[in-house]
Amino acid sequence: MAYTIAFAGKGGTGKTTLCGLLIDYLARKGEGPILAVDADANSNLNEVLGEKVTTTLGDIREEVARAESMDVNPIPASMSKSEYMDFRFGDALIESDKYDLIVMGRTQGQGCYCFVNDILKKQIEKYSSRYKYVVVDNEAGMEHVSRGILPAIDTMFLVSDCSRRGIQAVGRIKRLAEELELNAKNIYLIVNHAPEGELNEGIRREIEAQGLELIGVVPYDQLVYDYDAEGKPTVSLPDDAPSKQAMYRIIEKAGF
Repeated sequence: MAYTIAFAGKGGTGKTTLCGLLIDYLARKGEGPILAVDADANSNLNEVLGEKVTTTLGDIREEVARAESMDVNPIPASMSKSEYMDFRFGDALIESDKYDLIVMGRTQGQGCYCFVNDILKKQIEKYSSRYKYVVVDNEAGMEHVSRGILPAIDTMFLVSDCSRRGIQAVGRIKRLAEELELNAKNIYLIVNHAPEGELNEGIRREIEAQGLELIGVVPYDQLVYDYDAEGKPTVSLPDDAPSKQAMYRIIEKAGF
């Protein structure tokens, strides 16, 4: 099975940016094959990586869930729902020389998606067996993990800004992971957007109070803002960008 790395954190902390930098780092080191999974309902990992997305798993899940109530059922009579999902999932997988990307997306409808979610879980398991690494950009509530859709997590990076509220938020995520018995081998804290890359003693005390293992601090980087404002992929930051250098040091410290 693939080694699974997951990112989680409060919205606006830059977890997607750091996730993209890790994917780019692994790809540049030749540590493939890599499957990048955007499991955030507010999907934008593709923008960080510079990839265009046309179909998400959420789109396909929605299509299958509504198939029987549609005037024209898109699923051929000769196919089961599972077979149709197998067929359509290929459309949602973005393949490149560096990594493959799959976007889970979101659904718009109401009702129970238990059956389709079970199929989706099996599809992710099938795809993940082909890769050395699966890197997941998760949403803060870790909904997909709690429903058992994603594979078991080996390393989890909790991303916070340098505020007490942010640290407390990731502390709650860590406790949720423990309650769900995810049994991640490593759970690390990354503090992002720190002025000059430094934390004051109050924040360090809060990190200790929350029982978090700080693996590194990423400084505020004006270039990240500039690239985002101009629509440039964040992974194309110059190698001497402060945020990129700091994240690469964290990745190396984690042993990747």
